[in-house]
Amino acid sequence: MVQFPSPNFGPRRDGAVPDIIVLHYTAMADCDAAQRVLCTPEREVSAHYLIAPNGTVTQLVDEDQRAWHAGAGSWGSVTDVNSRSIGIEMSNIGTAPFSAPLMDALETLLPEIMNRWSIPPERVIGHSDMAPGRKIDPGARFDWTRLARQGLAIRAQAQAPIAADQARFDTALTQIGYPTADADTRLSAFRLRHRQGATGPLDAWDMALATDLAARYPAT
Repeated sequence: MVQFPSPNFGPRRDGAVPDIIVLHYTAMADCDAAQRVLCTPEREVSAHYLIAPNGTVTQLVDEDQRAWHAGAGSWGSVTDVNSRSIGIEMSNIGTAPFSAPLMDALETLLPEIMNRWSIPPERVIGHSDMAPGRKIDPGARFDWTRLARQGLAIRAQAQAPIAADQARFDTALTQIGYPTADADTRLSAFRLRHRQGATGPLDAWDMALATDLAARYPAT
C-alpha cells in the first residue's frame, strides 16, 4: 500500500466511528488525475483509499478521520455518511469493466477494513445507494455478485416473483436504507445494485428482490 496524504479531511463528528463502507468510481481518464483531484484543497473532495487499475492501493486519509467522499445523502438513519463511513475510490471511467487487478485489490482491502471496524457485508454500499439520482457509481459494470460470493457485500435473492405494489416497494426500500426520492429514481438506484440491466416500470421481480432484502437486512 502507498501512502499519499490528502489535506482534505477532518475529525469525525460527535464521536462517530465507521460502520459503513461506500464504494465509488472516479469517472476520470486515469488514476493520477483522480489522485490529484482528491488531494487538491480547492476541490474539497477526498477518500480514504484509491485503487488503481493495476491494483495499487493508495491511502489518502487515515481511517479514523472523516474523508469528504459521500456528500449529500443518507443510509437508513445515518445522515452524515462521511462521519460514519470509509470511502474507497476505484479508478474507472464508469462505462468500462473494472480491471481484474483492481478487483483483486478490493477483495483484499475490504475484509481488512470490515474486520477492523466490525462492519457487516450489508453495510458495504455504493454511492448510488445513498444518493439516488445524484450519483450512479460504482455503476452498472461493477461486479457486486463477485463481492457477495466472498461475503464482502450482499445481493438480493428471490425464488419467485411477487405482484408489484408501489407502496409496498417504497416501504421495502426505506427499510433497506434507501433515502427518500421519487419512485423512478429509487427504482433506478435499486436496480443499479441488485438488478443490473433491468429496464421498464416496477415489476414483480423488483418487488421480490426488495422484499427479500428488507426482511433479511433492514438498515439501522
